[in-house]
Amino acid sequence: MKTFTALEVETLLNEGEELNIIDVRETEEVAEGKIPGAVNIPLGLVEFRMHELEKTKEYIIVCRSGGRSGRAAQLLDSQGFQVINMSGGMLSWEGKVE
Repeated sequence: MKTFTALEVETLLNEGEELNIIDVRETEEVAEGKIPGAVNIPLGLVEFRMHELEKTKEYIIVCRSGGRSGRAAQLLDSQGFQVINMSGGMLSWEGKVE
């Protein structure tokens, strides 16, 4: 599985790259702050909301520490989606949050 560090994701955002970020944390966790532009789809709902995603796009999957995002990335990958797991999750994130 392809992975990016939090710093790699932050660098891409700072360079103006348009990234498709999915935060799989629970709603109350996301309320404490998320990567700007990230879409919240809690891990338990990924299977039911994957129809909202496009297989032609690449998605960066984020959670608190990297475990849940890894599971979500495996699920999406098995369904033919292009995914990257952000290792370390939001615990490693030092960039802006919204």
